[in-house]
Amino acid sequence: MSDFARPAPTLSDLDARSRAIFRDLVETYLNTGEPVGSRTLSRIEGVSLSPASIRNTMADLAELGLLSAPHQSAGRMPTHAGLRLFVDGLLQIGELTGDERRDIEGRMAGTGKSMPDLLSEASSLLGGLAGGAGLVLAPAREAP
Repeated sequence: MSDFARPAPTLSDLDARSRAIFRDLVETYLNTGEPVGSRTLSRIEGVSLSPASIRNTMADLAELGLLSAPHQSAGRMPTHAGLRLFVDGLLQIGELTGDERRDIEGRMAGTGKSMPDLLSEASSLLGGLAGGAGLVLAPAREAP
């Protein structure tokens, strides 16, 4: 089967490790605009994999057409198909359970949090629910 005939992968095609590495890589890439290396990903809080293990998973993601590299020794970055999968994953949130709803309400209660802290918390919650990254945009405030 040629690359052109291969169906686009879905999040359910990826195992938990691949989804986590893919999510972390795309989030880091979106924050920096730079290709992301395995060593950078291995230093993210909560990641307990060696750079070599991450490189192997990144190679698998590249074979699926989700990641590319500007040159061989560079880090990886999402392809158009990878970004599409990432965005589609954000849209696949189903109905919330009662526990999820209560957790969100409790964490978003405000209790003295600044707007940037609330937006960061909302992004984190969205990412957890989506099994991917959360992206929250606030309208720009006009300068006084």
